[in-house]
Amino acid sequence: MTLNSIFQFFVPKDKKFFPLFEQAAANLIILANTLHEAVNAPKAEREEYFKKIEELEATIEEITHKTHLELSKNFITPFDREDIHALIKSIDNVADNMHGAASRIRLYQVDKITKSIRKLTEINLEACQLIGEGIKQLKDMNNIKMIKETCKKINKLESKADVVFDKAVADIFENETDAKNIIKYKEVLSALEMASDKCKSVSNVMEQISVKHS
Repeated sequence: MTLNSIFQFFVPKDKKFFPLFEQAAANLIILANTLHEAVNAPKAEREEYFKKIEELEATIEEITHKTHLELSKNFITPFDREDIHALIKSIDNVADNMHGAASRIRLYQVDKITKSIRKLTEINLEACQLIGEGIKQLKDMNNIKMIKETCKKINKLESKADVVFDKAVADIFENETDAKNIIKYKEVLSALEMASDKCKSVSNVMEQISVKHS
């Protein structure tokens, strides 16, 4: 047990960091859902979704900044300081990559949204919803097994995203003859696949925290 963990027995329940984690996770889920809706919407309607994604990404960035400020002001934290930094940063990284995928669709004027792009946004949405569940489970820290199970589900989704990505890229090179389109789709798919990797990073941090407090 760390010195910081010992202090938790003598201090009030955290009222600073977990509200920030929960806000970040809630906005992340909305962002993931908005991106999934965007790729399923007609091209003419996508712009409003993209604007909302920009706003949500900026909100998560601001929450990340607030968390770092709280770290600089508070001696007692709900768990190790480096884990707090890693958790909020990993959530921010997921948002960055989903925002990056939306930006590429927007800037490259990707007209046709492929099944693979839709599938990856669906996988990322499910992973972000599990991140939200994991944050709530960490707050209570009553059921370590449940936290580990949530993390396991996120990791499985990341593996699923890898399979979808690899097949999608292979299909592009086999069936697409326009070099510009190959670059466009590869960039969008890469950003979505990286977002799933970052979801796994969040999972790794949550599991690490749970192990330390088990």
